[in-house]
Amino acid sequence: MSRVLAPEPGMEIYDPCCGSGGLLVKCEIAMEEAQREGGHSCPPSSGKGGKNTPAPLKLYGQEYIAETWAMANMNMIIHDMEGEIEIGDTFKNPKFRQNGKLRTFDRVIANPMWNQSWFTEADYDADELERFPVGAGFPGKSSADWGMHASLNDKGRAAVVLDTGAASRGSGNAGTNKEKTVRQWFVDHDLVESVLYLPENLFYNTSAPGIVLFLNRDKSRDGGTRKGKVLLVNASQIFEKGDPKNFIPEDGIARIADTLLGWKEEGKLSRIVDHAELKKNDYNISPSRYIHTSDAETYRPIAEIVDELNVIEAEARETDKALREILEKIGI
Repeated sequence: MSRVLAPEPGMEIYDPCCGSGGLLVKCEIAMEEAQREGGHSCPPSSGKGGKNTPAPLKLYGQEYIAETWAMANMNMIIHDMEGEIEIGDTFKNPKFRQNGKLRTFDRVIANPMWNQSWFTEADYDADELERFPVGAGFPGKSSADWGMHASLNDKGRAAVVLDTGAASRGSGNAGTNKEKTVRQWFVDHDLVESVLYLPENLFYNTSAPGIVLFLNRDKSRDGGTRKGKVLLVNASQIFEKGDPKNFIPEDGIARIADTLLGWKEEGKLSRIVDHAELKKNDYNISPSRYIHTSDAETYRPIAEIVDELNVIEAEARETDKALREILEKIGI
């Protein structure tokens, strides 16, 4: 994520659920490595290191748990980085504001808890910071992750880890689905740059695979060739077995990052899909839907099937409830 976001010297980087600050640290490291490898002439740093040292990133984060917030601050000190870490609930009380609105950043990077369900439609209605766009509506009580785009400036880019269902929930089902409507808004407004499908059993709190959603507020670079299109990368087979978890080896990370940065198509790994095809597939943006590995030609990921079943069951319950209310009104 840090390599693909390609942070440049002096940029402002924000993690709205930063934990101990690891992703912010990775962005600084990735920037310094890119500068060394590229041999670029860097703006002079304000800190130690002299004229040939790139200007450090300005790192910002917010964390809900006090102990973890303290660890993030310690991480900034230990790594001698320019970090400002606030404490509090980012959804209900985001601390980084400017002139009554959300402060915006050059890059947003986040690995939030998946499918948090303690927010309600009233919480979304009470939002005065334009995090949930008009026309998209309430995305569902467990889909607040889609609000992170509001922290990007006009040239900003973001990388957010989500569960696989975030890319496909509601697509292909009869009727409307709140999260699909939000996903459609992001596609139609050309904010989705790429989606990366990860291998399973990478994370310590779940064995399910995840995705990384890359957003871009300005897809005009490279002559605008990325406008109206989304790069999908299915990296489900790029991993090695570990104990107790799988991991992506360094050469695999380099291959994935090069594919995303270079906007490359490769058989059984990546495809560039235009908006018309995404619309045809009911705004399903899951790479596994479009890129078939040798295993995926016969089997679909179980996590996606379960997500779709959950959506269908929820819609059935709502339909049954509405039907019962109608029958009661007419005395049946």
